[in-house]
Amino acid sequence: MVKIKDHKTPDMFDPTPFLGPRRKHLLATSWASLFRDVILPTLPVEKIYCHYNASQGAPTKELYSVLGVMIIQQMLNLTDEETVAQVAFNIQWHYALNITSTADADTYISPKTLWTMRDNLTYRNLYNDIFECAVAKLADVFSADVSRQRIDSVHIFSNMRHLGRIGLFVKTIKTFLVNLKRQHKDLYESIEASVADRYMTKQGAAVFSMVKPLESVKTLATLADDVFALVERFKGSSPVTSMNSYHFLVRLLKEQCIVEANPDSGAPKVSVKANKDVLSDSLQNPSDPDATYDGHKGKGYQVQVAESYSMAGETNTLSLITAVAVEPAHKSDAHALIPLIESTQKRGLGPKEVTADSLYGSDENCQKAKNLGVEVVSPVMGKAPEGAVTLADFTTTEEGAVTVCLAGHAPEKISQSNGRHSAIFNAQLCEACPFLNGCPVSAGGNSHVLRYTDKMLRLAQRRAREDTADFRNTYRYRSGVEGTMSQYDRVTGVKRLRVRGLHAVSFAAVMKAVGINILRATAFRNEGKEGGLTPLTAASRLYSSFKDRFHQAIAATKRWSNNMQYYAPNAMHSTA
Repeated sequence: MVKIKDHKTPDMFDPTPFLGPRRKHLLATSWASLFRDVILPTLPVEKIYCHYNASQGAPTKELYSVLGVMIIQQMLNLTDEETVAQVAFNIQWHYALNITSTADADTYISPKTLWTMRDNLTYRNLYNDIFECAVAKLADVFSADVSRQRIDSVHIFSNMRHLGRIGLFVKTIKTFLVNLKRQHKDLYESIEASVADRYMTKQGAAVFSMVKPLESVKTLATLADDVFALVERFKGSSPVTSMNSYHFLVRLLKEQCIVEANPDSGAPKVSVKANKDVLSDSLQNPSDPDATYDGHKGKGYQVQVAESYSMAGETNTLSLITAVAVEPAHKSDAHALIPLIESTQKRGLGPKEVTADSLYGSDENCQKAKNLGVEVVSPVMGKAPEGAVTLADFTTTEEGAVTVCLAGHAPEKISQSNGRHSAIFNAQLCEACPFLNGCPVSAGGNSHVLRYTDKMLRLAQRRAREDTADFRNTYRYRSGVEGTMSQYDRVTGVKRLRVRGLHAVSFAAVMKAVGINILRATAFRNEGKEGGLTPLTAASRLYSSFKDRFHQAIAATKRWSNNMQYYAPNAMHSTA
């Protein structure tokens, strides 16, 4: 059975009559007030409602409140045990979740309920719906300007141990043997005792933990032979090949080893790949098979974050995180820009201008963004040689054809086809030109030829624009996203999560972004910016809303009384 409370209809009476004016003031200016009034009624309960039976089974906890708990837990970076205690005893949480009863049925939530709801949201990808509903509502309530946005990524770690290559081999083999012993004990007992003892006993594990650097190559060779032997031994057993731990063995063998035929005996020969030959998307730990490796930041995941901002001199509006995407660590930032732009545009929060660093600002991305109506402000990777004449120094038409060179000479002939251009200049004029040494034209017979493509011209013009005051004034706001990443980590602990796996990591990162938006909106409201509420005004309005609800309740009682006076005599007449 499903339990849902109407959070849009105001309460008839003050839900906190036991609080004095000072504590009510604190409550009115805290995140709890904004959460109760803005976020809670808009949570997408209908998306989770359909996964419960409406008429059978035990009653659920009130679904709006449970979804709210999911957000607040991640926002404040609490464990399940801490969350249970807060729901049970914290008045601020009760107010935020609109819990007006003191009964255990309303104020107690079990850890199992948290696990079940988190699994439902995680593996059905419903946490993105919560994020989209929350950011859309906050943008509407506070009239946030999302025309300017900036994007960056932050590296995060899941709750896994960071293993070296020897540790990775040992962990993967041991994980397989433990699961094999648990699920197919007869097959486990058929393994050579020496192999089982090497990985399943404390003495064997201690040997691998004390390997000297000079012995690491020999140890890895032994481990590679054991992996290959186990894969070959059970590759024909369908009960074993269906185990995830066996798949990790196969993946490890493929990513870390080379199997080739021995030219002398013809038997397979296993060797370990060099570190440089192992790809960055290889297995890092069987406990978290989705985690990958980034050469700059290490093992784990990365979160792409887009946020709105305002420039100096513009109306100061609420800065919101508009898009969040979690990826394995090896993914390049260059592939994240367009999906984030498209995601925000689908939700009516699309930017007109995006500021990002050079990895996002490839020519391909800039052209795709331009087709979507978005200007990308980003420096070009690499630099032109100092003192050299670039394509930006030539005067060109809108179609990219050169009309005049830096020395003021027009080409004798121009041609263009499929984005490729050429301009032929008089050889005598070019040889007498003072800019010839740094000029990109090439000598050829009786003429000098300039060959270039549309892409080369666009990059040259972008590099030239980077030296302008207008570009520097616009691009300096990109650094503000670093403050967002710092807040994202300090407040919510996003850089070190308690979960493993891409789905669970994505849930935590996205819900923590919802929490950041709530805290930002609360601070913005309390500062009284652009229609936001100052602390005194917020407290005053909270008291006024209680007063209005009380008068509404009195009026409703009078209407009910009048109706009863009218209908009761008529009912007696009809009975007679």
